[in-house]
Amino acid sequence: MKASQVWQRGSKDMTAMPPPRQRGAAKKPMWIIVLLSLVCVALIGAYAYPPRRYSACYFFASSVCTPFKDWLPTVTRRERTDEEIISSVVMRDLLAMPMPVSKNPKIALMFLTPGSLPFEKLWEKFLQGHEGRYSIYIHASRERPVHSSSLFVGREIHSEKVVWGRISMVDAEKRLLANALEDVDNQFFVLLSDSCVPLHTFDYIYNFLMGTNVSFIDCFLDPGPHGSGRYSVEMLPEIEQRDFRKGAQWFAVTRRHALLILADHLYYNKFELYCKVCSSFIDC
Repeated sequence: MKASQVWQRGSKDMTAMPPPRQRGAAKKPMWIIVLLSLVCVALIGAYAYPPRRYSACYFFASSVCTPFKDWLPTVTRRERTDEEIISSVVMRDLLAMPMPVSKNPKIALMFLTPGSLPFEKLWEKFLQGHEGRYSIYIHASRERPVHSSSLFVGREIHSEKVVWGRISMVDAEKRLLANALEDVDNQFFVLLSDSCVPLHTFDYIYNFLMGTNVSFIDCFLDPGPHGSGRYSVEMLPEIEQRDFRKGAQWFAVTRRHALLILADHLYYNKFELYCKVCSSFIDC
């Protein structure tokens, strides 16, 4: 009887043992496979489409970049066209040839305007007392200007119609340069509009321009439709899209660079034939 009671108490107090666990199947390291696949794709892409520039190498040691460059296939330079060779020879010789030395160097003020110049009196005051140090040329594309200053009388050149944003504007600029280059004393050529006014004294501007051997142009990258959007693949191979820039037409150039502008036909023809015309000329 006692033994039976002891057995019953013992069976109640016993703790049930959990069944043994079964180990699941080992998971495959999928992330390693995916990572290796991405690396292989990147290497194949780098081999098939090698970069032309290695700007990333500036962040690393040259010892790291040099083997990478040697591993990539060599990018062969394209053969230049006949027009490119002719243009490069002409420009090379123009850059090397000596310019005529003037005993009385002058600034050529070239006004590109549709008609009359509203600030002639202001320009007259600016130029007063500096006769023989400047020349004036006026390209009036719409109507013959009515002058309020005697300094501008008889300064008009043969003019044609100009449409803003079209090649006719370049033609007008080249027409002004050609007339101004006939005077060997003109050493600097400044393109001005009818709304331009001088902000410094004549002596300040004259000494600054005559004391430098560089030209001043406006040039910037515009990815919009009125900038790079005007690029056409027909401009290849001479003009690549990465070199395409937008800029205002106003400039101040040396005599040597003015000659280069007139001597160029290669790039002028490319822009004349293939530069896309904006649907709207606002900010074009």
